[in-house]
Amino acid sequence: MTDHQEQPQQPYHPPRPPYEPGRAPYAPFTTEHGTTIWPSGEHGGHGEHAGYAGHGGHVPPPTGPEPTATPVPVPGPRRRAKRGVGLMAAVAIAAAAIGGGTATLVQQLAADGTTTASASAPVAGTNVAARGAGTVAGVAAAVSPSIVEISAASNSGKSTGSGVIITSGGEVVTNNHVISGASEITVRLDDGRTYPAEVVGTDPDKDLALIELKGASGLKTASLGDSKDVKVGDEVVAIGSPEGLTGTVTSGIVSALDRDVTVAKDEDQGQGQGQDQGRQQYDPRQGWPFEFGGQQFNGDTGSSKTTYKALQTDASLNPGNSGGALINMNGEIIGINSAMYSPSSSSGSTAGSVGLGFAIPIDTVKADLDALRSGGGN
Repeated sequence: MTDHQEQPQQPYHPPRPPYEPGRAPYAPFTTEHGTTIWPSGEHGGHGEHAGYAGHGGHVPPPTGPEPTATPVPVPGPRRRAKRGVGLMAAVAIAAAAIGGGTATLVQQLAADGTTTASASAPVAGTNVAARGAGTVAGVAAAVSPSIVEISAASNSGKSTGSGVIITSGGEVVTNNHVISGASEITVRLDDGRTYPAEVVGTDPDKDLALIELKGASGLKTASLGDSKDVKVGDEVVAIGSPEGLTGTVTSGIVSALDRDVTVAKDEDQGQGQGQDQGRQQYDPRQGWPFEFGGQQFNGDTGSSKTTYKALQTDASLNPGNSGGALINMNGEIIGINSAMYSPSSSSGSTAGSVGLGFAIPIDTVKADLDALRSGGGN
């Protein structure tokens, strides 16, 4: 009988779990019998690749270097990380909203500052502040400092009219009939200061004169517009010194264009000599005589006359407005007020404006300035 010799059992080496990128292998562990178990799957599995080789068999440790155990990733922190990311995103959104609100507030404050600054700045090419553009108050505030009262004394008495400052050194445009024959001229500014003045040049044909204040500087000048752009119905403002009431402001519209207005002139009178020489004297209470539409107003124009094209306005003009400004709503001078109808009552006093006033177009004035500065008109 041949003895049966039992063959030694070959050790079983279960395969190592396959390497998956981004996933750490599960670490081996030792049973209570000292057997090392190599898990082959997340839940142990079955068969030869099961978590336990066979059913309770003893598996010797594998040969070769033992793999370094890597901690098994825990799902919990991943969920917390996601919540952290969400929290961070919420914070970022809130910060953006707050930041955006802050930026908006800053922009609004900056815009308010810009608006305030621009509101006080003048409209381009004019003296009117942006906030007052298109209003009588805005025009009056801007232009009044450039309008003066003129007192002219002669042997025949004293007359009062108005004028417009055109240079900071004291050049003032007015009507010829306001200063004609004067031996002494005094100019009162809007702020109450007074200056003596002298005649630079006159143009009786256009009823224009240029005088200059003595010792004046830094005066606020008027902005001269373009009367060729004026249309019937345009709103206008008139500023002058009717009846010696300095800085009086009235308003209305342009009633008509190119009206033929005839006024008296005195070609032979000597400037600054106080000589009347038979000319029609300007009476500040009656107004300057003129003819319009075949009729005479404010007295007799006499035998020496001149006719010019004028702007007609219904803005209230009264004696003393002569030489003052007719102004558009941008604060630009468009005419020099020169004639107005002031009917007399039975008592002989003036009855006030009836909406029939005339102004010399500013384009006529600008074309005549060089000649006036040379001592005469063209």
